[in-house]
Formats: sequence, C-alpha cells, structure tokens
Amino acid sequence: MRLFLAIFLPFAVFFTIGRPFAGILSLILQVTLIGWIPAAIWATYALSQYKTDQKIKNSAMGR
Repeated sequence: MRLFLAIFLPFAVFFTIGRPFAGILSLILQVTLIGWIPAAIWATYALSQYKTDQKIKNSAMGR
C-alpha cells in the first residue's frame, strides 16, 4: 500500500513513516508536474530505507 502511495501521493509516504518535514518538501515538489517524478523517486527510496531500518531493528531486538 505504501508503494502505491509513493508513486501517486509521494508526500503521504513521508507522513506515514514519520518524516513530516520531508513530506512538506515533497508536497512542494509535487505542486509542479515536473517535480512529481523526483518526489515519487525520493519517496520510493525513502520507503525502501525505512523498510530496511525496520528489518534491522526487528532483528536486533530479537537477539
């Protein structure tokens, strides 16, 4: 679901992963049609980093 948001509403992804300032900046990028593509790429990258961080956190807590 978050990947769908990263493509179509990039700013929303940043709010769901706890990065509101990045979400505001992404929303400013989205205002322009040309800025939508970099915002979507940035949101997808941030989402993948968030998932990696969560996996590392969960494996560290499991030990």
